[in-house]
Amino acid sequence: MGTVVKQRTFRRFLLPIVSLVVLLAAGTAGYRWLERMGTIDALYMTVITISTVGFNEVKPLSPIGRLFTIGLIFSGGGLVAYTLSGVAAFLLSGEWRSSWEHKRRFRMLSQLSNHIIVCGYGRVGRHVAHELKAEGLPFVVIDPNQEKIAYIREVGYLTLQGNAAHEEDLKEAGIDRARGLVAAANTDAENVFIVLTARSMSKDLFIVARANYEESESKLLRAGANRLILPYRMAGRRMVTMLIRPDVADFLDEIAHTSGLELLLEQVELMPTSPLVGQTLAQAQLPRKLGITVVACKYPDGQQNIRPGPDTVLYANAQIIALGTPEQLQALIKLAQG
Repeated sequence: MGTVVKQRTFRRFLLPIVSLVVLLAAGTAGYRWLERMGTIDALYMTVITISTVGFNEVKPLSPIGRLFTIGLIFSGGGLVAYTLSGVAAFLLSGEWRSSWEHKRRFRMLSQLSNHIIVCGYGRVGRHVAHELKAEGLPFVVIDPNQEKIAYIREVGYLTLQGNAAHEEDLKEAGIDRARGLVAAANTDAENVFIVLTARSMSKDLFIVARANYEESESKLLRAGANRLILPYRMAGRRMVTMLIRPDVADFLDEIAHTSGLELLLEQVELMPTSPLVGQTLAQAQLPRKLGITVVACKYPDGQQNIRPGPDTVLYANAQIIALGTPEQLQALIKLAQG
């Protein structure tokens, strides 16, 4: 889109620029031939005549020289009027604004790092963007629909109009600097192509994909998705949980999101340099020292311990699911980073 705007702008002002150069050359040649002036004097006469600034002539002009000057004045005036009309049309058309906004978006995209790429702004993508905004995480939305793009920009999200299955668009969205990607297109086929393209461009990218049908699960996983979300299956589970254990469901939903509560759930990775590495939970004494509760542990080999006890060993690169206040969790993150 930005390239198209640049091409239109260039074509709009190409003719006035060329006409001005031709008029300067013709005026300079005319004064040299008619009035026997030097090149500098002839160019000077041409410039003050076209610009109508009213400076003195280099030397008195002959009658034919004056007629030539009158022709230059009319030509210069017509060129100025034509150029001004082009400038006015350019400003009124909004092309300058589109060009400026494109440059601004390109600059913001080039500065993005460790961000999330949201592919598709439908019913799922809209909520993904809202939650990322609530979490304070940087993200960019890719969608091919122009009307949706206009709405997203009004909301204030950074966006890019394009097809997330195209390498050029993912590259412009900064996939080489992104921490994750959400494939939330409307169809499973689109999401498969998006995941395939993204995985081929970044081997370490964490990809979460939406699937409408269970038959698409294996395809999306083979394409390179790390996690899958089936909205209808999740909605069913959520409804049943709400019916059977409504208070538990509400509590877990609240603490899993930034909602102003005192207690939050956080996932923390233990770096090899952390002093916690090699200790058991009893030795680490996290509840006493930090006031947090370890809910679960996930080891580097993929195994999970959903009931960690005092003898649970904390290994390097293990993931800890902890419950605590934002301040307590920040203290745990610093300790886990060593």
